[in-house]
Amino acid sequence: MVGDDGQPIYNPEAEAARDQLIEKLCAMPAIMSALDALIEHFGTDAVAEVTGRTKRLVPIAGGRQKLESRSVRTSQAEASAFMEGRKRILIFSDAGGTGRSYHASLDAQNQQQRVHMLLEPGWRADRAIQGLGRTHRTHQACPPLFRPVTTDCRGELRFTSTIARRLDTLGALTRGQRQTGGQNLFDPSDNLESEYACAALLTWFDLLHAGKLTSTTLDDFQSRTGLELCNSDGVLKDDMPPIQRWLNRLLALPIDLQNRIFDEFLALVETRIAAAREAGTLDVGVETILVDKATVLEDRVLRTDPLSGATSHLLTLEIERRRHPVSLERILRLAADDPTAAFLRNSRSSKVALRTRARSGMGDDGIPISRIELHRPTRKEYLREADLFESAWETVDEETFSVLWVEAVAEASATVDTETIRLATGLLLPIWSALPADHLVVNRIVDGEGGTWLGRLVFDSHVVALFNKLGIDQAGALPPSDIARSVLSGGSVDIAYPFPATIKRALVNGKSRVELGGVPHEQLAWVKSLGCFTEIIQYRTRVFIPVERAAQIIGTLLQRDGSADPSTGQR
Repeated sequence: MVGDDGQPIYNPEAEAARDQLIEKLCAMPAIMSALDALIEHFGTDAVAEVTGRTKRLVPIAGGRQKLESRSVRTSQAEASAFMEGRKRILIFSDAGGTGRSYHASLDAQNQQQRVHMLLEPGWRADRAIQGLGRTHRTHQACPPLFRPVTTDCRGELRFTSTIARRLDTLGALTRGQRQTGGQNLFDPSDNLESEYACAALLTWFDLLHAGKLTSTTLDDFQSRTGLELCNSDGVLKDDMPPIQRWLNRLLALPIDLQNRIFDEFLALVETRIAAAREAGTLDVGVETILVDKATVLEDRVLRTDPLSGATSHLLTLEIERRRHPVSLERILRLAADDPTAAFLRNSRSSKVALRTRARSGMGDDGIPISRIELHRPTRKEYLREADLFESAWETVDEETFSVLWVEAVAEASATVDTETIRLATGLLLPIWSALPADHLVVNRIVDGEGGTWLGRLVFDSHVVALFNKLGIDQAGALPPSDIARSVLSGGSVDIAYPFPATIKRALVNGKSRVELGGVPHEQLAWVKSLGCFTEIIQYRTRVFIPVERAAQIIGTLLQRDGSADPSTGQR
C-alpha cells in the first residue's frame, strides 16, 4: 500500500513475521556442503579427499574444528591411500581428478569393485564424462557401478539427459557400442534430446495449445517462459522452439510446476519408446546377450567382397541360457517400498506376480493411460490397469504368495532354455540394406567360455527376403521346416527345381494357406500325389500345400535323389 504522501505503508504483522523467521534461520546450524558432510560423517581416517582446495576444516575431539592446510602432495598421498585400501572412500572433483586413475587396477592392492556416485554433475557434461572415466579403465579387475545422485526436482533431468546423450555418443565413437560409454547407466527415456523426445515435445505443444494438459495453460506457459508458440492468428508456429531451449526455460519455473510438466512430457516419451521397443525399431546401439553355451550349427557365406576378400556370414547358433529368478527377499522389499503393491496369483496357470504402480503413459490425445508393472520371477511386464481386470489375476495373501514364489524360483533355477537363432555377421556394411529394416538392434552374443559373436539377428520371417535380395538359392539354403515357417510368416520362396515356381502365403476365406504358385498344368497330378490339393478360385486353378504337412511336402518336392520324377509324374 502507498499513502497519500507517496510513501509505502508497511504491515506491522508482516514485519514481525519476517523478523521472527530471520531469528529462527540464524539460530539453525548452517547447511554443510556435500564434501564436508561426508568427511564429518565418515571421518578423515576413512575418506580420501582429492580436490583442489588448499585449506579445510576438519572435526576434532570435543566437537571442535581445526583448520588444515593441504598441498598437491597431500592429494597424491590421499589417492595412494585409497588405491592401497587404507581408506575405503574417495571423493574427487574436476581439479583433483586430472591425470589420475582410480579404477580397480590389477596392479593396485585395492581391487574391490568401485561404486561411483556422480554427485553435482554441473553444467559441463564432458567433465562429468571425464570423471566417470577415472574409475573405468583397461587392465582392471572388475568394472565399476555408476550411480547418479539426483533429487526429486525434475529439472535435474536437464543435466543427466545431456550426460546420457554424450555417453551414448562417446560409446558409439570409441568402440561402436553404446553400452561401452553409457554402461547401461541410462535408459533411452533418460535422453531428453533423442528423436523420441523431440517427437513427444511436438505432441506436448499440440496438447498445450488444445488445452488438454493439467499442468499449465498456453498463456501461463508463454508468460512464464517467454517462449512464443503461436503466431498473430493464434495458430502454433511451424518453427517451434528446440527441445534444448524448452528444457532451459523450464528451469526457471517453480519446482512443483516443473515436476508436473515433466511428468506429462515423460509420459509421452515413454509411450513412444515402449511402442518402438515392442516393434523392434528402438535403436539402443549394441545389446549384449549373455548365454551359458553357444554352438554354431551352420555357417553360410552370404557375400564375398571382390576386392578385399572379406566375407559376410549367416550363422545358425544354438544357445543355452539358465534363468536367474528374483529371490523372495528382494520381491518382498519391493512390495514394502510401494504402498499400492499387491500379491497376485493367476487362477489359470497358478503363476504369481507382484503388482506395483508404474508411470502413466499418455496418448496423442492427451488422455493419461494408467499402467501397472507385474514383477514375475524371471521377468517383468507392463499392463494397462484396465486390462488387469479382464485377466485371470487375483489377489492372494502374503503367505500364499511366498510359498508359490519360492516354488517358481526353484523351478526357474533348474530350467535351461535352448533356442536356435540366426546372426548376420562379418562384413555387414555391403549387405546392410538387405538386412531387415524393422529390427535395427545390433547384438553381441557372449557365452560362458568367452566366445563372442557380433552381428544382427535375422528372424525366420526375414530370411527369405534376405536371400531374395542377395540372389541366393533359397531352396538349397534353407531346410524345409524353415521354408515353411518363413512362408507362414509372410515371406515367399522362389524355386527352380523341379520346375520354376513360388512358395508363398495366401489368405483364403480368412485363413492362411501355403500356396505353390506357377505349377505347370502337366504337373498337377504329380504335385497332388505328394499331398497337395487344388481349388478353382475365380476360374483359376490354384495349388495349396496343407499347413500341417507343409515341411514334409516341401522336402519331398525339393529332393533331388530321383525318388520322384516330375517329368512322368511317377514315384
